[in-house]
Amino acid sequence: MTAFRVVIPARYASTRLPGKPLADIGGKPMVVRVVEAALKSGACEVWVATDDQRVADAVVAHGHRVAMTRADHASGTDRIAEVAEAFGWLDDDIVVNVQGDEPLLDPALVAGVAQALAADPQAAIATAAHAIADAGEFMNSNTVKVVTDVAGRALYFSRAPIPWPRDAFASDRATLPGGLGARRHIGLYAYRVSFLRRYGQLAPAPLERFESLEQLRAMWHGFHIRVIDCVYAPAPGVDTAEDLERVRAAFAALH
Repeated sequence: MTAFRVVIPARYASTRLPGKPLADIGGKPMVVRVVEAALKSGACEVWVATDDQRVADAVVAHGHRVAMTRADHASGTDRIAEVAEAFGWLDDDIVVNVQGDEPLLDPALVAGVAQALAADPQAAIATAAHAIADAGEFMNSNTVKVVTDVAGRALYFSRAPIPWPRDAFASDRATLPGGLGARRHIGLYAYRVSFLRRYGQLAPAPLERFESLEQLRAMWHGFHIRVIDCVYAPAPGVDTAEDLERVRAAFAALH
């Protein structure tokens, strides 16, 4: 198995849930629960990247690694790029970006995207998707869809329903036709460090602005994204106070 690292960007500020990384999940801060899940993936190192001393102190208090970063990053990808540069990681090294608000993270999925990237030397990024069976989800613009080529590399990501089954939907839009292969994108990414070094120099793409999908910038500039399939939708992350209560209950049920 190819070695890989995990970096977890964690900002204290959150519009809908201030102090989110430190929210208690079963007696530990949420960001610590995310680190514990990421460590089960087989990563050789797991780092929390933050610009907030409170988050750093909580992570260190539980015996985990922290990288302090600048406060002015536009995205978690930029924050991870700073960490990779600061530690001098090599161009071919693989880093998985794990969101700091997903304490129910599946470690196997983290390992899966890392190994998929390692196995595809032409790809700069790897990510994941799962099948869509419900027409309502397929039509929902909050559900990001992805279509791939025969090699499993992304052709396009969109909030629009793709691929569009023209003939089937001419008579019935309430049911997805068999074999359509509609897939929902899961926002988990593995990167080669060489791509992270280039990322900050890439101009935003028109498609990225219209779709509000950051990954389209990489594709616009010619980088390949490998997509793996998972059987089940991942557990939800935490964006709101209601999400937090649901995750707490789910975590308690599992432990």
